[in-house]
Amino acid sequence: MSNPMSQSEIQLQRPKRADARVNHDKLVAAARALFTEKGTSAPLEEVAERAGVGIGTLYRHFPTRQALLEAVYVDEVEAMARAADDLAELPPWDALSRWLHQYVGFAATKRALNEALMETDPNSNVLLTCRTAIAGAGTALVERAQHAGVVRIDTNFPDIGRMVGAIAMVPTEDPEQKKRLLELALDGLRYYAHDS
Repeated sequence: MSNPMSQSEIQLQRPKRADARVNHDKLVAAARALFTEKGTSAPLEEVAERAGVGIGTLYRHFPTRQALLEAVYVDEVEAMARAADDLAELPPWDALSRWLHQYVGFAATKRALNEALMETDPNSNVLLTCRTAIAGAGTALVERAQHAGVVRIDTNFPDIGRMVGAIAMVPTEDPEQKKRLLELALDGLRYYAHDS
């Protein structure tokens, strides 16, 4: 199963030199962790410190906060698109279920990044391309499961994505609660043949 949007179409320009790529990846990982902990307005100096590089290195890679936010967002989307492809060998229900479990974590991170990016540029090509990539990955998994007869045919990925995204935003101190809620939702998606 291949997504309609290849990874190369959603990647931002990454450095070609190995040492620069390492710093780029460390900065993106540090920013993701810090934005998750403290929000997208966390100081960029903290991002650089956490990545183990100087602030000048951060600005060489990401001249603006927007550029760093976009890089983190694209990295998250690429991981979700890769995950959909990686699950292609599993039976259709298992692939969809596992991907949606990953999507819960993605949706929580994505919301904060999406809101920050929307404030700066609601018509961003990065946002549009990323939405298209996620929709393509999710749609491919849902349609595969529908063709196999294991998911209701009266639904689609936009509906399922909104439902799972809402579960991701449920405020709870019990980390298992979101998992239980998702299992209930997944049970509602399954197609069961009714005895006549």
